[in-house]
Amino acid sequence: MFKKLKNRNLWSYRIVSIIVFMLVWQIVAMGNLLPEYFLPAPTEIFKRFILFVQRPVYGDQTLLQHLLVSFKRVLLGFLIGSITGIPVGLLMGWSKKIENTIDTLFELFRPIPPIAWIPLAILWLGIGETSKIFLIWIGAFIPSVINSYMGVKQTPSVLLKAARTMGAKEQNLFIEVVIPSSIPYILAGLRVGLGNSWAILVAAELVAAQSGLGYMMNLARRYLDTSGVIVGMITIGVMGWLCDSGMRFIYSKIPWMRSELNQ
Repeated sequence: MFKKLKNRNLWSYRIVSIIVFMLVWQIVAMGNLLPEYFLPAPTEIFKRFILFVQRPVYGDQTLLQHLLVSFKRVLLGFLIGSITGIPVGLLMGWSKKIENTIDTLFELFRPIPPIAWIPLAILWLGIGETSKIFLIWIGAFIPSVINSYMGVKQTPSVLLKAARTMGAKEQNLFIEVVIPSSIPYILAGLRVGLGNSWAILVAAELVAAQSGLGYMMNLARRYLDTSGVIVGMITIGVMGWLCDSGMRFIYSKIPWMRSELNQ
């Protein structure tokens, strides 16, 4: 009972904060404190959102069609980044030789933002879908590697000693002790990677895209359509939040992740 009441209060605070923010935004816009092209009123953005949903505006596609294309790109880049990043991080954390071989190279590339890879992505992969997936892959790959690596390093030594005492071989130790112990870190890395994938989406869709939310926002910018740009931004934000909420819901069903989420 107390937990349900606490959750209601949390949602009340969230809803009230959004309402207050929108009211302040509306008042600022109605007071002509800023030019209309600089900050349209929420009511105007809502009208533009309905328009984008009902009929094609930019690129002969509706907002939902652009969203579907972007979602496919994010999902594919995220999955490839996670599938490749998790094993690399686990092996780096487990094997000192692999860590010494890869770590310096990885740390050299890690600070480079995905947007800086756009020229090379075009030269290497062309202007098709592959270059866009590549940029999103970078955003998911790096946190997957880091968190998987940290998961291995944070494996309690008492578990390793107990397993070795019972005669576990190194291979069994890695599969049956280290990987299960690293799962909370791996899942946290997936959340970060998914968020990064949505954040990189717009930059990825600047690479000669003909559809997608980033493409739609870029066309809106060319026509000085601030409302159209903000509609795209809000759509990306809402989708990112929904994806993260979905992952949190899945994690809440995993017993050892509940304490992590409640912190």
